[in-house]
Amino acid sequence: MPESNDVFEIMRTTRAMRRLKPDPVPDELIHKILEAGICAASGGNRQPWRFLVLKDQEIKKKVQAYYKRAFDEVVGPRYLSSAPPPGSSTGRYRRQHSAVEYLTDHFHEAPIWIVACLDHGQDTPTRSSGASIYPAVQNMLLAARALGLGATLTSRHLQFEAEVEAILGLPTGVHSYAILPIGYPLGNFGPVGRGELSEFVYLDRWGAGYPGLA
Repeated sequence: MPESNDVFEIMRTTRAMRRLKPDPVPDELIHKILEAGICAASGGNRQPWRFLVLKDQEIKKKVQAYYKRAFDEVVGPRYLSSAPPPGSSTGRYRRQHSAVEYLTDHFHEAPIWIVACLDHGQDTPTRSSGASIYPAVQNMLLAARALGLGATLTSRHLQFEAEVEAILGLPTGVHSYAILPIGYPLGNFGPVGRGELSEFVYLDRWGAGYPGLA
């Protein structure tokens, strides 16, 4: 659990927790996480989100096979050929890669998955579609952190979107946008590793520094 309920402290320490215990998570905690999700905003307050909570081990194993294939073919090679991101280092980036590989191998063992979906109906998904689901995903990640649960946002399964959505049994017009594996963490929460604000923020013109930022 965080040292306080201060939202800024929770955000500052909501790391991607990829190493999770297989221990069961009480339904009442999952309910709180889902309630946090539907507190988020959505376009026109239409609330097209749908959340598939997965406990079925056989379904998760079938999805994990594609998840690992995406790691072997795309994610793993990208890690090996990429430089560390802002706020990281070579050592930290290697440890991150190791955690990603661990999640890949143990993905199906996370006791709870929340599959975040949108019901598009007859509409075609557009670039703005995610604006009606990713705020809910972030709310759920923060709620999990506040409850002492580890979680991470992963969308790697979308490398094999059709195959995975068929395994999940999603109806026509419904698409998945993220999977949140949730469980009690094997590691410790702590400050997220990010670059300095001055690397990302401009004032009035692209590339113009914002005064006072470190």
